[in-house]
Amino acid sequence: MAEARSAVVTGGNKGVGLGACRLLARAGVRVALTARDPDRGAASRRTLAKEGLDVLFHPLDVTDGESVARLAEWAQKELGGPDILINNAAILLDRERLGLDVGIDSVRETMETNLYGPLRLCQALAPGMKRRRYGRIVNVSSWFGGLEGMEGGYPGYRISKTCLNALTCILAAELRGGDILVNAACPGWVRTDMGGRSAPRSPEEGADTPVWLALLPKGGPTGGFFQDRKPHPW
Repeated sequence: MAEARSAVVTGGNKGVGLGACRLLARAGVRVALTARDPDRGAASRRTLAKEGLDVLFHPLDVTDGESVARLAEWAQKELGGPDILINNAAILLDRERLGLDVGIDSVRETMETNLYGPLRLCQALAPGMKRRRYGRIVNVSSWFGGLEGMEGGYPGYRISKTCLNALTCILAAELRGGDILVNAACPGWVRTDMGGRSAPRSPEEGADTPVWLALLPKGGPTGGFFQDRKPHPW
């Protein structure tokens, strides 16, 4: 990168989010790790500090508008930005459910975190990117949200990720120009609380494509869906 950048990563205390914080910090980005649980977030920050990585921490509940506003105010003071937003925080509540029996409350709760959360963060932080005429927004999605090959099961999760992909396209179109790039990333099957221990990829491997998108040079792609740094079907 030509100059130092700053980033906010949601759900950064574990899994792909923690992997993204680690990779960004190694790349010289000033990283704000955010998490809903202050104790877990602070513990993850200490883990990175032991690796020689200086990462900031700020509590964040993406379902709470006031929490998002506090983060935005803090990020402006501490980071002067941020330049990069990785919307990683997500939940999976309906692993054993089908579309005909999933509870509406479960779907609503999933949407609050997986879709409305990223939208809140973009609404709070993208205006600053527009003023600075630079920004990278990465929405961590999933192949479960792709309409091509869509199957049954995981209904709330699938719906939320399909909608997140749509949000990616909408914001990419609205923010086009001014060197602001908005993309979605599929990390693949990763060894996380959500992916399970048998998954083939480490959190850092899952974070590779989101971080690659976060560090795209000027003129890079926008409005795309990527896995393994390659376009992925919507």
